[in-house]
Amino acid sequence: MLTEQQSAFVERQRVAHLATADAGGRPHVVPVCFVQREGKFYISIDEKPKRSVRLRRLRNIAENQSVALVFDRYTEDWEELGYVLVFGQASVLAGGAEYEAALAGLRERYAQYRSQALEGRPLVRIDPERVASWGRLG
Repeated sequence: MLTEQQSAFVERQRVAHLATADAGGRPHVVPVCFVQREGKFYISIDEKPKRSVRLRRLRNIAENQSVALVFDRYTEDWEELGYVLVFGQASVLAGGAEYEAALAGLRERYAQYRSQALEGRPLVRIDPERVASWGRLG
């Protein structure tokens, strides 16, 4: 769904921002690490200190699967600004071949994940439905 230029821009970003909303439409946005595989995006719930694995983003997805994921570049030179905005449907994976492949991709992309026990923790999958972009993506 992403163009070659959009996909290359996304791959250069280390962090994205995931926007979810509960059933009442109350928004929630958090920075996330991600991997892009076969046209989908995957986000792990890692071991960084959290009060619970039952995070608001997961509760929101259970109530409302519509999400947005933004990848952006900011610089003081406003000629270089750009973003890719992905709208899609989210689901939570708990195991299986797709889960294992996504975890492997996340560990390859982020060295910090290599020492974390991510197995058994939820994994968010985003299936893109629409993509918008703006600015200098190259």
